[in-house]
Amino acid sequence: MTSRTLGGRLALLSVVALVGASLPAVAEPRAVLELFTSQGCNSCPPADKLVGELSKDPTLITLSLAIDYWDYLGWKDTLALAGHGNRQRAYARTRGDRDVFTPQMIVNGAAQARGSDKADIERAIGQTRKNVSVLEVPLTLSVADGKLTVNAPAGKTGNERGEVWLCPVARAVSVDIGRGENKGRSITYHNVVRRWIKLGDWQGTAATWSVPISDFKTNGIDQVAVVVQAGAATAPGPMFAAAMTPLP
Repeated sequence: MTSRTLGGRLALLSVVALVGASLPAVAEPRAVLELFTSQGCNSCPPADKLVGELSKDPTLITLSLAIDYWDYLGWKDTLALAGHGNRQRAYARTRGDRDVFTPQMIVNGAAQARGSDKADIERAIGQTRKNVSVLEVPLTLSVADGKLTVNAPAGKTGNERGEVWLCPVARAVSVDIGRGENKGRSITYHNVVRRWIKLGDWQGTAATWSVPISDFKTNGIDQVAVVVQAGAATAPGPMFAAAMTPLP
């Protein structure tokens, strides 16, 4: 090998290294974590804090779903949606264990864990990832011209079926709690889901959905999550795909 050839190869390797270094790292999600929580639950604050920590992990899509069935304890949850309790009970029916509590974490639509126990959550993530269909589809979201566009490629078999749900999210909401079990505490809730909007059905083939941002962006909404989930709202199953993006 001549010195000229060696120099040329070294120069080429340097260019390749620089190009590779300039490419941004893209983390595919390994889990969708849904925390069922309540401002009236005195065992929930550690889980609410943990969600804030987990939300920094780019491979995790964390969502806080506030429920209202503890409101009778003396404080009406200011972020609760009645549909969240329905969703939690639907998960329990699908699993067959009827296990509903707070703070409960549902992992990838298929397993449960205690929301304040990081090790238990990681165990559930590992358990769900044994299912090859979980998060098999690389969902992409784009924001342009006042619209959110969702693109899903075909599934691995083409036989998958699921529902596509858009969740407007508030990244951080601090609440001063005046009554109930958490009286006197100020708690910050992370990635708070404020609505569920069905975009359509995924038939296992490549598909695109588009929706005006004005349809769902209200005060406090600063990002959006989209999930493609097996089953139906009354019987939710594993997550085929998920993505989250900030909003302008």
